[in-house]
Amino acid sequence: MDNGGERSMTMLEGSCLCGAVAYAVEDAFHAAFYCHCSRCRRATGSAFKPMAAIKTGRLRLTRGEDALLIYGTPPGSHDVHCGACGSFLYSVIADNGNTHVAMGTLIDTPSVKPSFHMFVGSKAPWYEIGDDLPQFEGLPG
Repeated sequence: MDNGGERSMTMLEGSCLCGAVAYAVEDAFHAAFYCHCSRCRRATGSAFKPMAAIKTGRLRLTRGEDALLIYGTPPGSHDVHCGACGSFLYSVIADNGNTHVAMGTLIDTPSVKPSFHMFVGSKAPWYEIGDDLPQFEGLPG
């Protein structure tokens, strides 16, 4: 059956810990990575933040827009958390037009897997990277 040349995009679901906020995002990520910068570590309370990058506008909230906690000032770069449980959900990066989805909040399995580590120059000194993925001191070249 011809659908006018359009491909049906698989949608993935995600949510915060308490379920107050939910989203749908296209499984069209162009990169996935582990960020070890101090901001990401503080935002998640972890040694790194696994993220999947997609062009901004391809994620939509399906529940809980009134429950959001926004850190930063839209339309500039900002982080989006659940205001009820505090879960970090995604970051909007105004400089490059990408949204970085926290992979741990995805309910469905994306087709992309993290393929590198970035900002390892500022990684937590108590954490040792134990895989063979490429490592970048800052942003990848």
